[in-house]
Amino acid sequence: MATRLVQINMKAHDESALGSFWAAALGWNLSSEGPGVTNLEPAGFSYPDPVAVCIDLIASPEPKAGKNRVHVDLATTSAAQQAETVARLRELGATLADVGQGDVPWTVMADPEGNEFCVLDSLLPETGPIATVVVDCRDPRAMAQFWGAAMDWTLHKVTDHHAVLRSAQGVGPYLQFLRTPDMKTGWNRVHLDVRPYPGDDLTVEATRLRALGATPIDLDPVEVAWTVMADPEGNEFCLLAPG
Repeated sequence: MATRLVQINMKAHDESALGSFWAAALGWNLSSEGPGVTNLEPAGFSYPDPVAVCIDLIASPEPKAGKNRVHVDLATTSAAQQAETVARLRELGATLADVGQGDVPWTVMADPEGNEFCVLDSLLPETGPIATVVVDCRDPRAMAQFWGAAMDWTLHKVTDHHAVLRSAQGVGPYLQFLRTPDMKTGWNRVHLDVRPYPGDDLTVEATRLRALGATPIDLDPVEVAWTVMADPEGNEFCLLAPG
């Protein structure tokens, strides 16, 4: 049994407006599965597929506090396209952001609700518009050990500074665990959603993830069709129904 990363979940004060921003930023389609939920995926996409990690935006009144521990890096093909992309995103409502990055070749920005993201200056092969999903952490090696066992994605690189995984099919974005000194405080405003394969048992998979080091999170009295857990560093993630 195994899971795979299928989407990221982002809380939003106005999920419809923020969804419109990200749909324009990525060139993706926008839909809604119900009130307070906006879904983004590429045109002609058959969910789930490793060629893309989709985005679900969920309405939430909770304020954003501090830098998000999960963000996306957008791909471009050159420094010139990076500059063009940054200009286009600013016209859509994004702003330049300073998270203490210093002099780096990528551009750090924030969407209209302040969620940080980066625009890279080089192309990662066949990733689509999202080059990387980045998770801040204290110990990339430990995170690689957990997430490498939790998912069937391939571990490409692990150092004391970062760990990088990608779908075993060699398509879609990378997943990077990046070492940072920041401590996690409160519920992550952006988190990962993983899904077992068709025919797998959700309860059995949750038990397997607990044995690997995940911790269940009790949302009582809220009843949902998925299982909410936290990885060994306390980052929340949702284990969705198999499919």
